[in-house]
Order: sequence, then structure tokens, then C-alpha cells
Amino acid sequence: MSQLKVTLIKSAAHRLPKQRTIVKELGLGRVNSSVVLPNNEATRGAIFHIAHLIEVEEVK
Repeated sequence: MSQLKVTLIKSAAHRLPKQRTIVKELGLGRVNSSVVLPNNEATRGAIFHIAHLIEVEEVK
């Protein structure tokens, strides 16, 4: 299974509480922080909600 590298591009400050929670749960803290996550339905669902704040790359 492939993995996704998720990078926080925009700050989660002044966003909806649900969006801030998702950013924290994905393990993203500050702007430009990155984390490698499994490419599954749960991860993709979370990414969908905060797509305007992050950048996603596929990692093999």
C-alpha cells in the first residue's frame, strides 16, 4: 500500500474547530510540518476536509 506525505501549507488558526482538530489528529503542528500517512479511506476522508490547508504527495 502506498503512503501519502501531507504538508501543512496554511495555518489552522482561525479555522473551524473541526478543521483544527483534524490537523492535530493527522500529526501536523506548525506550518511546513510534514507527516507520512497510510493511503487509506480514513486518511483520505480527513485530507478532504482540510484540502485547502495542505499539500499532498504520494510516497512509494
